[in-house]
Amino acid sequence: MTDRVVARYWIETAFPLADAAATMAGEQSTGTFVRTPGESDELRERHAARVEEVEEIGAVATPSLPGSGLPRSGESVRRAAYVTLSWPIENFGASLPNLLAAVAGNLSELKAFSGLKLLDLQLPPIFLDSYRGPQFGVAGTRRLAEVWDRPLIGTIIKPSVGMSPEATAEQVKLLLSAGVDFIKDDELQADGPHCPFDQRVPAVMRVIRDHAERTGKKVMYAANLTGEIDEMLARHDLVLREGGTCVMASMNAIGLPAMKVLRAHSQLPIHGHRNGWGMLGRSPAIGMSFIAYQKLWRLAGIDHTHVNGIDNKFCETNESVIASARECLTPMFPAPYKGCEVMPVFSSGQSAKQAPASYAALGSADCIYAAGGGILGHPSGPAAGVRALQQAWEAAMAGVPLADAAKEQRELRDALATFGA
Repeated sequence: MTDRVVARYWIETAFPLADAAATMAGEQSTGTFVRTPGESDELRERHAARVEEVEEIGAVATPSLPGSGLPRSGESVRRAAYVTLSWPIENFGASLPNLLAAVAGNLSELKAFSGLKLLDLQLPPIFLDSYRGPQFGVAGTRRLAEVWDRPLIGTIIKPSVGMSPEATAEQVKLLLSAGVDFIKDDELQADGPHCPFDQRVPAVMRVIRDHAERTGKKVMYAANLTGEIDEMLARHDLVLREGGTCVMASMNAIGLPAMKVLRAHSQLPIHGHRNGWGMLGRSPAIGMSFIAYQKLWRLAGIDHTHVNGIDNKFCETNESVIASARECLTPMFPAPYKGCEVMPVFSSGQSAKQAPASYAALGSADCIYAAGGGILGHPSGPAAGVRALQQAWEAAMAGVPLADAAKEQRELRDALATFGA
């Protein structure tokens, strides 16, 4: 189905499953609640969404969401199922906003469903005619950071807000001396009056340039340029003039069209922050999975995106985290089309102890491994915290148990004692 968009859903309904699936297809293509004069057989044949598959899961005891209805038959048993629909690309063209209206528009409001969630998308390569996808991705990020055979060890400027540009630069100076590969602004800090972007970035880049002149290593700093489109383009240009090697944008805050514009303008990797994704992904009964979500943003042009982390401080399961990370490294399109792979970013309560499980589950070192407390909270200081993370990943990649590696490496031993083996 190279000329069709395919979407897979989880649904919950008291209606016959085939009828419920047909309702989904009709609502999001040619149909409405009654047959209209303009809905000819020929038009339906060409433009109607198709039900490709319905796979029943089983009965559910209670409705997952309020407000759902029952069929006129009086049937009250609700069942869950997987439903796959497809649309002809000519319904909306190679347009992500209009694609989103089709695959995730009014569906979640339909009264026939007490649960409905978008799980995955398969898109035809024609989208690459309209969208550039990642400009740097994994290989370009590694080239700029000059880190080749292990994860990029990263961290976040904390506290998230409240520091002046000068205080922010001082913290970055400390992190640079610790040996990190990647530093990012917090998503809460973009252009606040207490720390304006056009003052913060020059202050931070001065210390990064000084460090690079002394050591030969330019650390990647993802400056949060989130804002209106014209503001973001101007902020990108400031980062570029200052010698920066990355910019960051909050994806949900700016939207897909703005990301497309930023990608077309950018000469730097775009660190896509997913803050707000929990509103879409946390409930098992509504919204969309990160698997589907990240495909939209990869096409729009991000180069990195957060996937949470193993045993994270949030509510996401390890299985979901790893599935998301693997998907970021999985090509979206078959050869000879480019794959649009992006760098997954592990974060949220990460320390040396999660490195073996992260590597074993991901099967790759292609990631940014970001730790805040896992670096700054090390009892011997940030440099020991960075070294402990490097040691943990070296051991994991060599197949050496952390406990054995820690016998010979004090930084790792102290990290495991502090953060838990």
